[in-house]
Amino acid sequence: MATNKTESKTIHNYLENMWHDYCLMNPEAFSIYKMLSQSGETIQNDHIALRTFKHPRLGINSLAKHFIKYGYYSAGEYFFVEKKLYAQHFEHADKSLPKIFISELELEKTSPYIQEIISGIINQIDPQMMASEDSVYGGKLWTINYQTYQKLAAESEYASWLYAYGFRPNHFTVSINHLKNFKDIAKLNIFIKERGYKLNTSGGEIKGTAEQLLEQSSTMASETVVQFGDGMYSIPACYYEFAKRYPMTNGELYQGFIAKSADKIFESTNKQS
Repeated sequence: MATNKTESKTIHNYLENMWHDYCLMNPEAFSIYKMLSQSGETIQNDHIALRTFKHPRLGINSLAKHFIKYGYYSAGEYFFVEKKLYAQHFEHADKSLPKIFISELELEKTSPYIQEIISGIINQIDPQMMASEDSVYGGKLWTINYQTYQKLAAESEYASWLYAYGFRPNHFTVSINHLKNFKDIAKLNIFIKERGYKLNTSGGEIKGTAEQLLEQSSTMASETVVQFGDGMYSIPACYYEFAKRYPMTNGELYQGFIAKSADKIFESTNKQS
């Protein structure tokens, strides 16, 4: 389905609002964006990632519906057994629009402690807020405290991040395919590191291979100060990703994701020692 002018303007505004929220949480990403732009690059976003909990009132569908109404459709699913996560990615007929990658923590597979805490914060959510498309970057809709955050992090970094930050873009992604001077992901990684940014090395600095049709790397999430009910603490926030896609046998670029690589990308929000 072609994107008409009215729809295109609306979805671009919506995505711009998400980018603005993301940059407020991750000024480091905006600095990299400006750095690349000032070197003559035009940045196209490959995908945006969102996190949620698997729950009747939440779950992937609670966020995906806000994109589906703009013409997005489900185009792939992924399983992360060790992290107890399930994900889907959504695409649009207009391939200049970024893919949307939404993951959810499978609460039924977590400990009774996590289930109790998450059930408690879900009960604080105003259903009308989740019905609004603003919920995608609505932040946390509940009260938080640092001791609980630490206990959650001991079992699931994913649960603790979502508890602390709520609903908002976890990361945006630079499409290397649309860069002029950095067609090689290793070259881009060197450019990023030489300017003082730390990359995620879990599973290797570059996740995936040309043979798998997708290579990815990402910065480690910088820390930001968060107001908890029991004080202010600095914790990892968001990160910036870089992706290079390769053509399939039909000549079209691969548009999916590799679960093994994405599993390591998730660790970009782990607390650094």
